Amino acid sequence: MSDHPPRPLPNRPRNAGVPLQRDWFEQIAVNTQAAERRAATLTTRRTVKKEWQAAWLVNAIRCIDLTTLSGDDTPDRVARLCAKARRPLDDHLMEGLGLGALTTGAVCVYPLLVPAAVKALAGSGIPVASVATGFPAGLAPLALRLAEIRYAVEEGADEIDIVIHRAQVLNGDWQALYDEVAAMREACGAAHMKAILATGELRTLRNVYKASMVAMQAGADFIKTSTGKEGVNATLPVSLVMVRALRDYGARTGQKIGFKPAGGMKTAKDAIAWQILMKEELGNDWLRPDLFRLGASSMLADIERQLEHHLTGRYAAFSRHALA
Repeated sequence: MSDHPPRPLPNRPRNAGVPLQRDWFEQIAVNTQAAERRAATLTTRRTVKKEWQAAWLVNAIRCIDLTTLSGDDTPDRVARLCAKARRPLDDHLMEGLGLGALTTGAVCVYPLLVPAAVKALAGSGIPVASVATGFPAGLAPLALRLAEIRYAVEEGADEIDIVIHRAQVLNGDWQALYDEVAAMREACGAAHMKAILATGELRTLRNVYKASMVAMQAGADFIKTSTGKEGVNATLPVSLVMVRALRDYGARTGQKIGFKPAGGMKTAKDAIAWQILMKEELGNDWLRPDLFRLGASSMLADIERQLEHHLTGRYAAFSRHALA
């Protein structure tokens, strides 16, 4: 067991949560077509080019939760991922862009591999995130899910990505969902908690809004779209609904809650699109890693290629960049 104390994220107090407030969400109506239209125009109404695009891509790197969640993960793979998190860009790119220091937002692994990540990231200030609660399905008994959270925290995880029980959303059992998420929040102790909604399995955007609101009321510090294992993962219309719920919660409570899209995002273009969403809907505060994360790894390779092109006018082969 590690004696590593969770490192609080800078400049962001924990979400204290509130008692379950059904009137905040039960009568909500979501116009799916309007949400899809708004999402479709986000990237056409605002474009970034040249040095501004490079700056947005560097910022995306700062917000990436560099992740490995494969059945064949090993301590060596995690150590390699952590080395990439410490040094996400080659020296010639760092020098060309005039960057003094750059790391990813966090490294995310399974609970069993938290000690390997803690060891590899020692002294870097990069948080270690761990999935838990029977990821990705979340169908283990609650006592086991809570025990898994406590295990990951004891091993040194700074952040816990929990999964909700989707059937509670589909059945409208909001009290049960609230109680479970609140119990998970308590089990996290000082570690920050991201609540994964698995939006691809919630069927409607109304359900996405309601689940987002209940998770935040129960104390989630972040709300997250997906596990990356569903058939449909992060999409801009779903993300739009979630950040609107996040904005509504903030207006009622004065608390700033973070947002993390995850799964299916692979390109630098995706990194720009989700940052535009955050800037347009929530403002510049949500372009920082304490309130915004991108759950991706393969995206980093394309960002590197785009930054190489910005500096040299040529695209490098993927094989030239260290694997994330």
